[in-house]
Order: sequence, then C-alpha cells, then structure tokens
Amino acid sequence: MGRILLIVAAVVLAFFLLGSLLGFVVGLIKWALILGLIAVAAGFVVKLFRSSSLRG
Repeated sequence: MGRILLIVAAVVLAFFLLGSLLGFVVGLIKWALILGLIAVAAGFVVKLFRSSSLRG
C-alpha cells in the first residue's frame, strides 16, 4: 500500500512539474512571437520611410 501511494505521489508531482515547465516554455514562445512581430513591424516602418524619403 505504501509503495502504491509513493508511486501516485511521484506521478502527481511529475504532472505538477510538467505543467510548470510547459507553462514556462509556452510563455517563452509567446514573448518570442511578440518580439518578432515588433521587429518585423519596425523593419517595415523603416523600409517605408526610407523609400518615401528617396521619392520626395
């Protein structure tokens, strides 16, 4: 009985750790996407202003 409870406790702890790790990874991916989107938008704006200054 004690061994079964120990295994159940280990599985529950593993799920808690996996959930925390998964949340951390998803958070990193989210911030990487946000920063990438900001970089692409900034590059587009710079290219837009650079091309418009050459015309005028």
